[in-house]
Parts: sequence; structure tokens; C-alpha cells
Amino acid sequence: MIARLVVLLLVAGGSALAAQDNYEIQVYGAETVPAGRTMVELHSNYTANGRRDTLDGLRPTDHAIHETLELTHGFTPWFEIGFYLFTSARAGDGWQWVGDHIRPRFRVPDSWHWPVGVSLSQEFGYQRRAYAPDTWTWEIRPIVDRQDGPFYWAIDPTLERSLTGANAGIGFEFSPNVEATFDVTKQVTLGVEYYGAMGPLSGFDPAAEQEQQVFPALDLNLSPDFEFNLGLGFGLTRATDRFIIKMITGYRLPF
Repeated sequence: MIARLVVLLLVAGGSALAAQDNYEIQVYGAETVPAGRTMVELHSNYTANGRRDTLDGLRPTDHAIHETLELTHGFTPWFEIGFYLFTSARAGDGWQWVGDHIRPRFRVPDSWHWPVGVSLSQEFGYQRRAYAPDTWTWEIRPIVDRQDGPFYWAIDPTLERSLTGANAGIGFEFSPNVEATFDVTKQVTLGVEYYGAMGPLSGFDPAAEQEQQVFPALDLNLSPDFEFNLGLGFGLTRATDRFIIKMITGYRLPF
């Protein structure tokens, strides 16, 4: 079922990199940070082959390094708030502040004994016009996942809306994200991540104008408090950056 869903999404279009702008490339799982703990994450993304020209006032993505600091605190067993600081570095531009987002998230408690994990994230924030066509945005991200022995899958059927900017009048856009993984050992997990941006719900963009990207990925599970993810992203349409290297490192702190 998961394989069929991934294929359908790949055929249909898009890459969530349009929404995440190569700063925070991650499929969310339903689990939240435990109450009283703080997760510190660094998202390091390098666009090895991207857009080389300035387009509609947006700076090129080719050979850009994006570093994002994410701080997430668990307030209850079912509620957390995350904060993002986006930065970009590229030859000729120097190191630049790009923007900030805040993300409250709720999840279904374990005591409900649902057969799948379910949570709902909402993300609000600002990005500078030189780096995104829409400066203020709102994201609604339902999350469904499940672990079956060594197999794991997660689906994020994300809706995004521009509040201020070039796309402010088109309503919500559909950006599905999908992940499927397999635990090779207790410490090593291999998988594939898919990111899509299909366009507005009122009518998807033509296939050539959608973005889609697939990341073969590696996760290391060295400690319950440590997180490491490495992925190589391949663009599948002309509107997508062709090759991106991404890495996530994180640690849960006891406060």
C-alpha cells in the first residue's frame, strides 16, 4: 500500500522544497518531544545543482548552503512548540538571515490506543523576499505514521497558504510528504523520502511547473536522545533543484 501511494504521489507532481525552500527538509513523524525536554536540531542543506540565475527577485539556489536552527520544547505528553531560525550562505552574498517560523503541534495521546500515530502541526512565519516569493506564510500539516516491526511509514498531506506575497490570492496549496524506512539494524535505518508541491487546491499546476524530489536517506539511532539523518535529493522536474545534500543532527536536552 505504501509503495503504491509513493508511486501515485510521484506521478501526480510536486516537491515540498517549494514550501520549505531547501531550509528544513524533513518528513514529520507523529511523535512529539516529551514533556519537559528540549530538542535542538541543526538542518544543514547544500544545493549542489540548482537554479543559477536571479528569478523574479529571488537569489540563485545553486551552491547555496542553508543552515537552520530548530528548537522544540515539549510542554505536555501531547503538545510541543518549535521555533526555526533560517540562514543562507552563498558566494557573493555572504551569510544572510532569511527568516523565522514558529510551529505549535498537538498529537493524539498514547492512552487513546489508536492503531496509527496522528498529530497536527501548524507553522507560521516570515522569510525575506530575496529568498521566497511569499514573505508571510501559514502551513497546516496533518501527520499519520506507523511502526510495524522494522518497517515504518509516515504521510504528511500538507496544506500551505501565502498570507503576504506573490501567491497570496490563490488559497491553499497541496504539498504531500511521504517517508518509508526499514531498520537494517538497531542502529541503522535506510529509507526513501518524497517531497511534493502540486499547486493550489483549486487547480494543480501543470506537471512541468510542479516540483518533486526524492531522497534516499540514512538514519542513525545511536541513542534515544540523539538524531541523525543524511539524504541525497534528486529533482525529477525542470522546476526542481536537481541535486541537494541534506543532513539533520539533533539532541534532546533534559530541560
